Amino acid sequence: MRDVAAGIGYLLKGQRWVARHGRWWGFGMIPALITLVGYAGAMTALVLYAGDLADWATPFADGWGSPWQGLLRGALAVTAVAVGGLLSVITFTAVTLLVGQPFYESLCEKVDETEGGAPARPDVSLWRELRISARDSLYVLVRVAAIGLVLFLCGFLPVVGQTAVPAVGFAVSGYFLTAELTAVALQRRGIPQKERLRLLRSRLGLALGFGVPLVLLFLVPFVTVLAMPGAVAGATLLGRELAPVEPSEESSDEPEDEPENGSEDTADGTPGPDRRSDHAIDLGK
Repeated sequence: MRDVAAGIGYLLKGQRWVARHGRWWGFGMIPALITLVGYAGAMTALVLYAGDLADWATPFADGWGSPWQGLLRGALAVTAVAVGGLLSVITFTAVTLLVGQPFYESLCEKVDETEGGAPARPDVSLWRELRISARDSLYVLVRVAAIGLVLFLCGFLPVVGQTAVPAVGFAVSGYFLTAELTAVALQRRGIPQKERLRLLRSRLGLALGFGVPLVLLFLVPFVTVLAMPGAVAGATLLGRELAPVEPSEESSDEPEDEPENGSEDTADGTPGPDRRSDHAIDLGK
């Protein structure tokens, strides 16, 4: 339970961070707004043309009489809209993270800088980052779809289907949502996806405490837009706990101020001998 509470705490800390940095909150909402507009347009088109889609998919029912033709095609149209809405909820976060990769990379970097111990920026091109993010998101979505299908079938079981299955569904969604959001911070630390998932499984309570409340919030699309910047900030803070950056030994051993000409000052403040010139003389001999 301690890890669950810690996960909820990181979610709240992330929202507080963006509240203190209002410019970054607005900056982080841009990708979510772009994705929301796209999804709203797609859902509107689906609702308007669901009837035509049902007619196209059921040519065998053209000769059916009333009311069977209308019932079949009406049920198919409603199912199409329902499936489209479910897919939009499942994929919204992944698409938003993909669209907003440059935005959330900058937000994640800023959170790391303000908290200290930021990792070095990865030497990877933007297009390569987008390909990696798309591949990882597709991998997660395939796994979520497979588990979702199993849970859907289990939903027909008496009692269990109406009690345990919805709870497991929220837990699975919360875990993978945390995996998606922490990917930005953990990618900056050079951690591949399989290792990221292993880290989250080792701290399952932490992942669920962070992700399950977000799943409930993200059921409302506009709330998703408002909460997404804070979710990325909170996931960055969570990622810092999962994979803290170790200070570089080389940077700690280097002197802060090294004379540019290789000379040292004596105790009375007068310049000392130039070691490089002495070394050059020795080589000349």
